[in-house]
Amino acid sequence: MGKYHIWTVGCQMNRSDSERLASGLDQLGLAACDRVDEADVVVLNTCVVRQSAEDTATGMLGALRAVKAANPDRMIVVMGCMVGPRQDDLRRRFPQVDVWARPQEYGPVLRAVGDRVGIDAEGCIGQLVPIAPGVATFVPVIHGCDKFCTFCIIPYRRGRQVSRPLDEVVHETAVLAARGVKDITYLGQTVDAYGHDFDPPMDLADLLHAVHDVDGIERIRFLTSHPSDMTSRIIDAIAALPKVCENLNLPFQAGDDTVLGEMRRGYTRADYLDLVAQLRTRIPGVAIVTDLIVGFPGETEAQFERTLDMLREVRFDKVHSAAYSERPGTIASRKQPDTVDRAEKKRRLQAVATVQEQIQGEVNAALEGRELEVLVDGATRGIPSGRTRTDKLVYLMRGEAAVGGTVRVRITGTSPYSLRGEVVEARVAEAVA
Repeated sequence: MGKYHIWTVGCQMNRSDSERLASGLDQLGLAACDRVDEADVVVLNTCVVRQSAEDTATGMLGALRAVKAANPDRMIVVMGCMVGPRQDDLRRRFPQVDVWARPQEYGPVLRAVGDRVGIDAEGCIGQLVPIAPGVATFVPVIHGCDKFCTFCIIPYRRGRQVSRPLDEVVHETAVLAARGVKDITYLGQTVDAYGHDFDPPMDLADLLHAVHDVDGIERIRFLTSHPSDMTSRIIDAIAALPKVCENLNLPFQAGDDTVLGEMRRGYTRADYLDLVAQLRTRIPGVAIVTDLIVGFPGETEAQFERTLDMLREVRFDKVHSAAYSERPGTIASRKQPDTVDRAEKKRRLQAVATVQEQIQGEVNAALEGRELEVLVDGATRGIPSGRTRTDKLVYLMRGEAAVGGTVRVRITGTSPYSLRGEVVEARVAEAVA
């Protein structure tokens, strides 16, 4: 048993979970490989937030029947949000799976692999921190969610909110910085609730201040925020701390108060717009990204139009939109029949995409001719690329730019989805991008 392959779908938290599991498998002496049929251990890190994601995972599990049959000694592992507290039905449906593990439950996987290779996983594995991270990486700081929005399965799969100790997060940040990370994103289903479960309570502002002076880290981000937990103290920290980027993921989910009430989001349209106004006043140049759902049970055409009005009024830098997908076990699945048909949901998604594409095109076009700070993190077809502080993707068409370097770039072209520019100076720019 010498190779492993991890297949990951879903959110940034899943990507981080996969990186951490990979660290443990590396410590057990296994090596990563790109092909499922070459791996001795195949891990599926799953997502069930929407039906499409669950269908993708189920399809992959079906394909693994033949892979397992070809080599019965191959270990098949399923982790992530597909795995709830009760697994009897999953075990019956997918007998080819050897190990089931809930989100962040690395122990069952590492112990099973350790037994196969003759190593005591409990005694030899250190911290599960990515061994060879990229220039940018993720650090989970709070697991689970206490919000219980009616459409969401996450609290039932990831459990209640539990924050990681502050000193542990600071230490991990320092370890990652020593391994070359410069841009770090702190993760949570509701990241602004960090520290609320401590005694005495803390909040995300305390974490931002604590990690700000870690040597080597140039940029600090966090996601996903909840409008009800975005406090003045957190806003002040973003505004005051130079390393904290002016880039927020702040889902509004629906533009109509009745729909928001049915979703149990805990705020109104006016509350959200007031928060956006505060952010733009107190954090000049802030970029705001959002999530929204179309076709929630009972959503009328007039209510959907209010969502489109929100897009036009706020002019988000980016929008992640999804059609409502009934999740068994959620409040909505028990109490709110799925009344909007698939074709109408698809039409509404397209309407969102059309409106937002125009807005993003205009927002990005306003950056042409400006000089922005870009952290180079990779290349596409030989063209270096990187991100601004506000998370705009920039392709560097001219000039020298090494991965890991921070350069000043003059924007020479734009589209709704990316920018193009030329390097004018290979050092950190003072202006906020």
